[in-house]
Amino acid sequence: MKKLNIAVIFGGCSPEYSVSLESAHAVITHMDRTKYSPVLVGISPKGNWLHFTGAVEKIKQDTWNNPDDCAPALVSPDRDAPGLLVQTTAGVEKISLDAAFPVLHGRNGEDGTVQGLFELAGIPLVGCGVLASALCMDKDRAHKLAQAAGITIPFSTVLTKKARKDAFAHAEKLGYPLFVKPVRAGSSYGITRVAERGELSAAMELAFEYDDHIILEEAISGFEVGCAVLGNDTLTVGELDEIELADGFFDFTEKYTLKTSAIHVPARISPAKTAEMKEAAQRIYKALGCQGFARVDMFLDKAGRVVFNEVNTVPGFTAHSRYPSMMKAVGMSFEQVISNVIELAVSG
Repeated sequence: MKKLNIAVIFGGCSPEYSVSLESAHAVITHMDRTKYSPVLVGISPKGNWLHFTGAVEKIKQDTWNNPDDCAPALVSPDRDAPGLLVQTTAGVEKISLDAAFPVLHGRNGEDGTVQGLFELAGIPLVGCGVLASALCMDKDRAHKLAQAAGITIPFSTVLTKKARKDAFAHAEKLGYPLFVKPVRAGSSYGITRVAERGELSAAMELAFEYDDHIILEEAISGFEVGCAVLGNDTLTVGELDEIELADGFFDFTEKYTLKTSAIHVPARISPAKTAEMKEAAQRIYKALGCQGFARVDMFLDKAGRVVFNEVNTVPGFTAHSRYPSMMKAVGMSFEQVISNVIELAVSG
């Protein structure tokens, strides 16, 4: 069988650039080379698109962006011959693409922008499309749609910079502690747990560094549970995982170092509650129009309520990340996960 050319897009204009490099390296090194030929496309922090042909380890080391290994590239919008146009010393070379796998985290990659480029070009997309990606990145709109699907959500309010003067009144209604978050950001960037009124102004300033809309959200008691979902129409659900925190919340440092926290797979909850949370995750996934794969994060509060947190349409994708670990717990290896999500894209 002819190998399929799969564009793996990494890097990006996002605070999560370094996280993308780790995930992309793992995806590339675990891709079945008997079926797929990866076409590596790096996006520099400045937004340059480059065809990378060097050693894969350079991606992980962030030494990939150099003249010896890279050539300027762009995606052809011609639907009759979808592919990558690469500027070489001999002229423009065209590489046909059978699918694109954006391994990009956060803004300008996980939010529907890059997905729109490939959908416009008619290149099959691995993972969620434009609308689902944009909705899941927007915490407020994702919450509203999940609520419409019958899922409990935290009480919250959204503020712009002009309306920041109203924050203290809204915070009093929500009660302390509460969370201040950018509406559209990932990896816990810009998120602060606010314990009392005096901390609110600094938390808002930090959140506004990442987005022009911020959300004040009630703090949910209990703990966070994740659910890996894979599929389009027929869904496969991984084991739930549980985040055990020693203190504070699951911020960027804890997500990538686990200094004082631990992740348990499967989650230490009853079979009945496990079934309830898996069903809720699938309902959320469908309500937001997700395809391919995504990780649905929820809270299980002290009263036993399942409360929606967020959906990550491009979750961490190293061999030891939460999503692959949840799928591994139901017998699906990382290599199988990658093959399955690619096949979902190319099979239409």
